[in-house]
Formats: sequence, C-alpha cells, structure tokens
Amino acid sequence: MDIVLIGLLGGLITGISPCILPVLPVIFLTAGARPAARGKAPEVIPAKRSRPYWIIAGLVLSFSVVTLLGSLLLGLLAIPQDAIRWAGVAVLVAIGFGMLFPGFEQLLEKPFQRLPRRAVGDGGNGFGMGLALGTIFVPCAGPVLAAIIVAGATGTIGVGTVLLTLSFAVGVAIPLLVFALAGREVAQRIRGFRKRERMIRVIGGVSLIALAIGLAFNVPQMLQRLLPDYTSGLQQSLAESDAGTSALGLGGLVTDENRQLDNCTNGATKLESCGSAPAIEGIESWLNTPGGEAIDLAQLRGKVVLIDFWAYSCINCQRSIPHVVAWDRAYRDAGLQVIGVHSPEYAFEKELANVAAGADDFGITYPVALDNKLATWTNYRNRYWPAHYLIDAEGTVRHISFGEGNYAVTEQLIRELLRDADPRVDLPRATDTADTTPEVGSTTPETFLGSSKDRNFAGPGEYRAGSREFNYPEKQPQDTFALEGSWTVETQYVTPQGDAGASVRLSYRASEVRAVFAGTGSVELRRDGGSSQTLEIDGTPRSIQLLKSESPGDGSLELRLPAGVQLYSFTFG
Repeated sequence: MDIVLIGLLGGLITGISPCILPVLPVIFLTAGARPAARGKAPEVIPAKRSRPYWIIAGLVLSFSVVTLLGSLLLGLLAIPQDAIRWAGVAVLVAIGFGMLFPGFEQLLEKPFQRLPRRAVGDGGNGFGMGLALGTIFVPCAGPVLAAIIVAGATGTIGVGTVLLTLSFAVGVAIPLLVFALAGREVAQRIRGFRKRERMIRVIGGVSLIALAIGLAFNVPQMLQRLLPDYTSGLQQSLAESDAGTSALGLGGLVTDENRQLDNCTNGATKLESCGSAPAIEGIESWLNTPGGEAIDLAQLRGKVVLIDFWAYSCINCQRSIPHVVAWDRAYRDAGLQVIGVHSPEYAFEKELANVAAGADDFGITYPVALDNKLATWTNYRNRYWPAHYLIDAEGTVRHISFGEGNYAVTEQLIRELLRDADPRVDLPRATDTADTTPEVGSTTPETFLGSSKDRNFAGPGEYRAGSREFNYPEKQPQDTFALEGSWTVETQYVTPQGDAGASVRLSYRASEVRAVFAGTGSVELRRDGGSSQTLEIDGTPRSIQLLKSESPGDGSLELRLPAGVQLYSFTFG
C-alpha cells in the first residue's frame, strides 16, 4: 500500500505541475471531437461517451511501458533512444490530419475498435491517440519518476517497480481525465450546432499537429523553463517522508539486508545506526588490490570503512574525490579503509582501462570496485553520484551523505569512529581540502551531446541521431550549446564528418568547465572570441579541463574538432 499510495500521490502532484500544460488543450479538445459517419463526411455524429476514458487508458498504458521498459528494449535492439518518441510524434500528426479529414481517421482507429462494429455511428474510441500521447508525454522528473527510470535502466524490475509505475501513471492520469471529461461535456452541450462541432474537430486536429511540431522542436521544454515549478516543494516533501523514503527504494531494491538503511538521515551531523552494511556484490573487476582480489566487508571488521559511489567523468564526483583521497591518505594508517564503487553513467565508463586511467588521474590508490551492472549500487539502494556510506568497526552503517558537500561533517564522524574503534589511536590534524561545491543553480547544468541524453541544444533545427549539417543560431541563449558544420550525432557523443572538422559553441556560467573527449586529434579552443589554444586528445574517454577561474562568471567557448575526435559532454563547477 505504501508503494501504491506514494506512486499515486507522486503522479497526482506531477499531474498538476507546469509540464502537463502542453498536452491539456489536446486532451480537452480531442476527447469531445466527433468522428464523422462513414460516407457522410463532413457530417458529424456523437462520439462515444467512453472516449475520454479510452484516451487516458491508452496514455497510461503506453507511458508506463515506455518509461519502464523503453530504454531497456531499445538498448537491447540497438535502436536510438528517441525512436519511440519520434514514432509518437508521427502518429500524432497522422491523427491530427485524421481529425481534419474524417475518413482518414476511421482508418487510423479501426484497429482499436471492436470488430465487428455494432453500428457505423459508434465512432472512434480514442485509444490509439492515447497510445501515441503516452509515447511523447514527458512529465517533470520528480523523485517517483526517477526511481522508476533507475529501476528500468538497471533491469531491476520487480513487482514493486510495476506497482509504483502503474500507480504513478494513474495519479498523473486523474487530472488529465478531468480535462478529457470536461472537453466531452462541452462538446455534448453544443451537440445541436453542427458547424461548431466541425469547428471543434478542426481545432482539435490543428492542436494535435501543433503539439507534434512543438515536441519536435522542444517547445514545451522551453516553455517549462520559463514557468516556476510550483510543485517542487510537494515532490520533495513526499520523497523525504518516511513512507516515501521506503517506497522509492522498492521495485526489487529493498531486501532484509538493506532495509535498515532507512534509519540513516542524509547528511546527519551525528552518528546513527542503520543496520549491517550490505555486501559489495556483482563486481566485475577490482583495481588497487593485490592481484585484483575482491574485498569482503566481513573481513574488514575492526576497521572503519568509507564506501564512495562515483563515476570518473561525473563532475560532481570529480569535485568530491579530492576529499576522499585526502581522507584515505590522512587516516589509512589510523584504521580507515576507503573503497570506491565505480558505478557507470556512460557505456565507456564500464571499460576497465578507462576506469584505471581515471583513477590514476585523480590520484586514487585505494581499492576500486567496477560495479558495471549496478549490483552494489542497487544493494545499497543508491540514487546519487557521489554518495558516501560510513561503516563502523563492527560493520554497521553509521552515516550516509548524498551528493556534494557536507565534507567537514563526514570527516568529523570518520575521526569519531576511529577513536571508538581504538581509543589510543593518534589521529593527524583534520584535512583542509577546499570545498568547491557550487551553489544550486549557480552554474550551467551538465550538458550531454549524445542523442539519448541531449539537453540544452540551441538549434536551429531538431537534434537527433544521424549525420547532417548544422549552423549556429543568430542568438544563442545562455546555458546552451550549438553546432556548426557537418556532424554525426550518436547516442552518447558527437563527432565531426569530413577532413575539415566542425565546431561547437558553448554559452556557460561557471568557474570551471570540463569536457569529456575521446579519439585522437588536436582540438582548437577559443574563449570569448580571443586567442586560441590547442588541446591534444589521444585515447579513451577522459574529462579534460577547458577553463578554470577563481570566481564564477559567464562567457562562451568555441571548440573546433577534427574528424576522429568524439565529444560526450560538458560539466561545470
């Protein structure tokens, strides 16, 4: 019941959030729009009273399947991640034209009507349109939706995940159903005005086509950025409640082994008791251990253990790692054992050589476990990069800290546990690594250039997998990137086509900008139109610093890449 209630409440909150606004006019207008009788167009006949329910049922079904299984299935079939979305856009255009031309709509909805039809006047039930809406419907990513997506992406789909997904979809659907029923009632009230009914039908068709075109150019996302998310506080309160914390860890993730992790408060200033530490399991390889041998937490009794979940190209982890490295150096001889659990975001982060090179770049000499299947990540019910789990000498989790910051408190608790383990221990002075965690919203968001996770593209034109010519926009908004020249957009990176190379321009807010490159070649970097410098790229994907200043600022960077170099993302500090 906790899972169902949290999913339902999360969906209801999402269903009244700003990101729902783009689909409301379509649902309102199409729920009451009437198909024409076959052979009698343009005469209009009454729609089924069940039409609103069929539209929402189709939306709930397709949204649930796409959210939970879409990425997993597309990855297995090696199909671009946005294939389902573009199919949905195409179907919406087709249905929109069907509403403008009634005979065409009868052909579109025929597969979803009961066969044989009882009467020509039954009309279309709208289920097909609901299916199409569900494939392109992208609500605001609150904590409930995030938990569903992580479970789907990691393949840890159980009964709990399915219940959470369905209840969330139903919660989102309730406000949408209210609008659909309202649209039907409005249409019923003007049943006698044939011309007006035809006008409503035309407006509904035009609105569908307009929505499809807007989705193709990411217009809804642009509008959403202009509106404050008045539901974010409700989402946070739901996630931080006792029931929310428990339910969002479900979906096959909560076990008797990790259930007591709920007893820990994120970033608490005092030690807590959160049950025995879950096992480190499902690890493909180990770094920095004798002969690559695995580490068993049970063998570390008597030592204080710090588990750090990280990924080598993650900017948040890059700012956190100097603190972890400093703690390892300062307290290793006093009884601290640091274990880095490398949980990849990108496919290239699963390669042992890449992780080893990344660890070497950051000066990591403590053991690193390659958690490529996110098995340990799942066992700890983790959802953050970075995340720190502090375990005492008896094997009990005593402190959890998600994300950046809180370093002074974490070090203070490390020292306290070391003294508890050995009252005679001689501890060195506390480390003095600077905390460079930026204020929330003060920097440009992490920007991915692959088609599967692209964000902040400035245009013009659409951004999807494939090869084509790009041009810079006349005016480029802040916190965006734009491409110039011939590029191939892959699911995780972009690369120039042809010997001439191609350029990318970035508008940023930050004191530090880094980019993840791979391949071989010389990249020309120019800041704010000034003199250029050359970056030599050679080898596996690495995070490379583009600029670093003492204080935050804004500006633009332009990079010219040769063929043979891949650009994955920009990160900001």
